[in-house]
Amino acid sequence: MLKDMAVKEFVEELSSKSPAPGGGSVAALSGSLASALASMVFSLTTGKKDYKEYDDQIKDRIDTGLAETGRLKAEFLELMEKDVEAFLELMEAFKMPKTNEAEIKERGRKIQEGYVKAIEIPLKVAQEALKTFDYIETAARWGNKNASSDAGVAAIMAQAAIEGAILNVRINLASIKDHEYKARIEIQCQDIVIHGLKRKEEIMELIA
Repeated sequence: MLKDMAVKEFVEELSSKSPAPGGGSVAALSGSLASALASMVFSLTTGKKDYKEYDDQIKDRIDTGLAETGRLKAEFLELMEKDVEAFLELMEAFKMPKTNEAEIKERGRKIQEGYVKAIEIPLKVAQEALKTFDYIETAARWGNKNASSDAGVAAIMAQAAIEGAILNVRINLASIKDHEYKARIEIQCQDIVIHGLKRKEEIMELIA
């Protein structure tokens, strides 16, 4: 499994001629890295002098952020695995026989199903990456000031996860025949990217 590889091993696999893992996996990994960095900032904050001086509401936000970024860190790694699985399933659908009308119809149906799954996994990555900004902002605003740059990198990685995942959504969306579905997903993509950029810039200004 990708998540069990050493960093060097993963990079070597990524750079090979194998089509998976690819950009979708990297987008999910970026989300995990963003979550991990925010989690680090929270870990460097809890129990420290400034933390003890915060009121209970801010402490609760920090504690919740630590728990949620830990959960998201793991979720993104699972999505990284699912992205590869979805790609391989789609490739298998293309290998289905097409010697008669029934086979052609079934093959076409499975291919469309494969494209939908190959869309929904990276879309989930983008949606979850957008959520991480709430916790990254908390880390940037009330986290250990010596780790403020780490919160900034977390914001950059979260937006990289969003934009990378959306690229993978769109390349698969181009092959979908359901025009209503395509239009609905494209609107979601635009909304996520715009909101992500806004949140990232807000956090970067806060850190600056």
